[in-house]
Amino acid sequence: MTGVGEIRLRRATRDDVSFLLDVLTDEDVQPFLGRGGAFDEDGVLAELDRQDEEPDAFGRFVIEVLEEGGWRAAGTLGFERVNRRSRIAQLERLAVHPAFRGRRLADDAARLFQRHLIFDLGFHRVQLEIYGFNERAQRHAERAGFVREGVKRKAYRRGDGWVDGVVYGLVREDLEGELSGP
Repeated sequence: MTGVGEIRLRRATRDDVSFLLDVLTDEDVQPFLGRGGAFDEDGVLAELDRQDEEPDAFGRFVIEVLEEGGWRAAGTLGFERVNRRSRIAQLERLAVHPAFRGRRLADDAARLFQRHLIFDLGFHRVQLEIYGFNERAQRHAERAGFVREGVKRKAYRRGDGWVDGVVYGLVREDLEGELSGP
């Protein structure tokens, strides 16, 4: 578990399945998530099993906020190791429950998660990809310190058309530079 101030991240458990599904299937969230992850109870349970088997290679996390003296689930995010040798993690499925939007929780959670993946789990690079039409998520990525690296043109089939994927990355040295200051 990692946290700072009034926000923290923790590994999701079976007790979180209902909350995770509530967020991931929300009609305002779902259009912006990639199709690669689970969107039903069996799928989420399988992801949690995988997390238990490979905690350094795969994870689903809950974003919690301190409210009225207790921690409340406010969102979710996850990662998957995509390259063992080069220590690359793909950040995925960052979603804040609609009741908690407008507080920049996603920005704070992403920064915490970057540090966890790089300094605690030993990844060198954290990357993510955002649909080209999701301008709000692109602004979030840049606020959270990710560097826009390029566009995969018409990479994904959505409905009756193709959409771009915008690629962002962050490397260990980016965070080490923040720690040492100007």
